[in-house]
Amino acid sequence: MNTPLSWVKAYVPDLEVTPQDYTDAMTLTGTKVEGYECLDKNLEKIVVGQILSIERHPDADKLIVCQVNVGSETVQIVTGASNVKTGDMVPVVLDGGKVAGGHDGGPLPEDGIKIKKGKLRGIESCGMMCSIEELGFTSEMYPDAPESGIYILPKDSVPGTDAVELLGLHDSVFEYEVTSNRVDCYSVIGIAREAAATFNKTFVPPVVTATGNSEDVHDYLKVTVEDSRLCSRYCARMVKNIKLAPSPVWMQRRLAACGIRPINNIVDITNYVMEEYGQPMHAFDYEQLAGHEIVVRCAEDGETFQTLDGQERKLDSTVLMIRDGEKAVGIAGIMGGENSKITDEVQTMVFESACFDGTNIRLSSKKVGLRTDASGKFEKGLDPNNAKAAIDRACQLIEELGAGEVVGGMIDIYPEKREEKRVAFEPERMNRLLGTDITAETMLEYYKRLELKYDEKTGEIIVPTFRQDLECMADLAEETARFYGYDKIPVSLPTGESTTGKLSYKLRVEELAREVAEFCGFSQGMTYSFESPKVFDRLLLPQDSPLRVTVNILNPLGEDFSVMRTIPLHGMLNSLSTNYNRRNKNVRLYELANIYLPKSLPLTELPDERMQFTLGFYGDGDFFDMKGVVEEFFEKTGMNLKPHYDPKAGKTFLHPGRQADIIYDGVNIGYLGEVHPEVADNYKIGDRAYVAVIDMPSMIPFTSFDRKYTGIAKYPAVTRDISMVVPKNILVGQIEEVIEQRGGKILESYELFDIYEGAQILAGFKSVAYSITFRAADHTLEEQEVSGVMKKILNGLQALGIELRA
Repeated sequence: MNTPLSWVKAYVPDLEVTPQDYTDAMTLTGTKVEGYECLDKNLEKIVVGQILSIERHPDADKLIVCQVNVGSETVQIVTGASNVKTGDMVPVVLDGGKVAGGHDGGPLPEDGIKIKKGKLRGIESCGMMCSIEELGFTSEMYPDAPESGIYILPKDSVPGTDAVELLGLHDSVFEYEVTSNRVDCYSVIGIAREAAATFNKTFVPPVVTATGNSEDVHDYLKVTVEDSRLCSRYCARMVKNIKLAPSPVWMQRRLAACGIRPINNIVDITNYVMEEYGQPMHAFDYEQLAGHEIVVRCAEDGETFQTLDGQERKLDSTVLMIRDGEKAVGIAGIMGGENSKITDEVQTMVFESACFDGTNIRLSSKKVGLRTDASGKFEKGLDPNNAKAAIDRACQLIEELGAGEVVGGMIDIYPEKREEKRVAFEPERMNRLLGTDITAETMLEYYKRLELKYDEKTGEIIVPTFRQDLECMADLAEETARFYGYDKIPVSLPTGESTTGKLSYKLRVEELAREVAEFCGFSQGMTYSFESPKVFDRLLLPQDSPLRVTVNILNPLGEDFSVMRTIPLHGMLNSLSTNYNRRNKNVRLYELANIYLPKSLPLTELPDERMQFTLGFYGDGDFFDMKGVVEEFFEKTGMNLKPHYDPKAGKTFLHPGRQADIIYDGVNIGYLGEVHPEVADNYKIGDRAYVAVIDMPSMIPFTSFDRKYTGIAKYPAVTRDISMVVPKNILVGQIEEVIEQRGGKILESYELFDIYEGAQILAGFKSVAYSITFRAADHTLEEQEVSGVMKKILNGLQALGIELRA
């Protein structure tokens, strides 16, 4: 957003400030000024001169010698310009003065060009007549300037007066960084309102008077809005008997200062109002509107439309269009069409001022590949109440500039009027929030400058619709702070209770998993979530395995990264393989990473992302080492029940005789085992490898960080050793279940200390020996108590076909 200071001063008449002071003050009150440019930079000692006479140079065919009245004296100037004649008023830089650049329109030198008295082909020249390029501008922004030659000033100019002032160049243009929530500041009026509040000056907005003849626009034009969600308000007015002409100098200068090229009075008025009110407008040739009708509705899928820039745009059903009775004539909020543009032959036109949905305009702008000044404003979300004010202002300028005859009345489709908001006025809370002691009266004085009203009966601030950013007490506190001055707010210590941040429960369990793994000699690894479908064959998964049902990547880097993993082993085995083939010994790795299980295909919702704690190693260690790491982790996370291991896991990628599902409290929470030799060969691992995978979402509900202290035992323990002959098909886990179930309250612990198979044991049997410890918490155990419990244990073991070894 760029605005010249002179335009701001037009609405803040008492504002007298230097560009730097303006920059500092506006930035401190929240309207950040990125920088400014002085239009009269390097323009010194430039006055109005009147050419009194012209003679040819005696020694140069292309030079002329002019006698020029500069007010206080007549000076002689030699020039090569061919467009000057006697009586012309021209800008003249006097001896010792400066111009911004050269007549060729090249890059402007930083310090300008110094002009000194001298001789041209032997004839004295005491100054220089200036082209628009030498003043630092172009004919594009000053359309009345010749393409090459001296700039001619109005005939009523007074010789000797300041030519820079006459050209309106004693001005500064400011560039602002306006945040998207302050859409009101995307206008000169909004900036002027902020300037008036900042410098505590009177804000005088333009007075819009009623316009229009005795006719009724409804007799000429019909407007229908089919989608009021995307077009909350649509205003239309008409102008007859158009008289195209250059716009007045003051309007051209203001537009040029904003970087907008003046074209003609009609186009300039729409651009002027867009800058002044921040409300984009569009004009249609009335005679080109089929049926003299406007319909606002979305395009059809696959429809094409040629915009004013001559480009063919492809549309879909989400792009809002402006149509007549037969065809599209504009893309709403973005650009009009070639088929309804204003030409030099226009006699009657329709002015459009509307409020379109900002999100839809932004998305449509991207879809059609076209972003304009209008779309840039609409996508911020405009105030629909501003649409009528802007179109009335445009019609007022039409009449004031004699550009046409305004038809009476206005078509205004506004089904749901936006009302003012109310926010509770709570000065005590605001002072606590800011750490200040500002009186309520001072706050209300700040708000009055911003056109915020106060309702004494309800104690509420009435927020006008153009301030869409004010929603709650904190927003009002910000308004207070920025005008009170952030630099005046004292430093204070924070109040309230101090809090300590911590990890969530889930992350605490995962952190403990890392600690246990690293304590047991494992190093953390990280692998890709994207995998190849060929992974499942390497892992020997059956063709009907649910793990082969994957989420496919729409734009994969290649087949090797085309699906989301459903099992974590490929990355782990790949890492172990890399280490093995680089001759690293005794490698232990772990990973905490997600797998992605689709709930249905094709995807209708996000897949189930499950964190897996994966352990893998080769080298020193076996199945029971891996089992010990898993049980260490369970113990550290407060899982006090004993896990059970089901050897009928049926994992095709694990050794059929050395694998088990991990069952805890009846829930399968993972598996462990030795990698199947064929799978190990597929991954080129030439050693026995072991893995364990724990499904964290299944395991976490059983974890606890609560710990209960129990004192040192006061009474002695009693130990019994038993040696048994056990059928080979009986697992030690089954034996331990019997010991736990029948040991009662006095069972303290048990330990397997011997397993033997050999010639001294019958075929099909094995020798198993346990040490069982008993202890009572409140008394010394007697032989009778221990013998009774042992008898129960032995009876239970006999039911499994187990006998005591003689």
